[in-house]
Amino acid sequence: MKPQYITTGKPSSLWIFGYGSLVWKPDFKYRRSQVGYIQGYKRRFWHGDNFHRGNDELPGRVVTLIEDDDESTWGVAFEVTGSQVEESLKYLNVREGVRGGYVTKMVEFFPEGENQPSVQALVYIATADNTLYLGPASSEMIGVQIAVCRGKSGHNLEYLLRLAEFMRNSCPQVEDHHLFSIEAAALTVVSYVLASQ
Repeated sequence: MKPQYITTGKPSSLWIFGYGSLVWKPDFKYRRSQVGYIQGYKRRFWHGDNFHRGNDELPGRVVTLIEDDDESTWGVAFEVTGSQVEESLKYLNVREGVRGGYVTKMVEFFPEGENQPSVQALVYIATADNTLYLGPASSEMIGVQIAVCRGKSGHNLEYLLRLAEFMRNSCPQVEDHHLFSIEAAALTVVSYVLASQ
């Protein structure tokens, strides 16, 4: 599924919002980045990954956004300018679109801090009509799945732990129960495996 870009023409500047692996591994050049949040969405480990963090036999679980008027999702927005715009979109089209199954939307991003104006940002979202979409499951089931999967970019557990680390370090005021309960479940699985060896 190819992403549908909402931008028209060639913008000289674009903000891209990351809420999963982009928060620690953007892998594209950008002018500046800003921690902040978007409203009306919650982050959930409901999307399958058979390339970066899993395979066809054992798909990993990565995050996507689910619409929810009462929720907000914290992450990082990256401003790309000039030639970085086309370069970053070309790269992300493969990383998130072709291999990940994500489509794009424009959302309002609110930078952290007082008197910071909001900006429109591009965000990648995997929807329920995607063939890789796995949907909801208990924290324990998701944690087990993440603990045993790996793909071309590494262990699914690394993805989970790095995202949890980002939230603790960059957004310590935010209680992300979904993320932290899955982290606890996955680490419990790992501790059982290590204890049995």
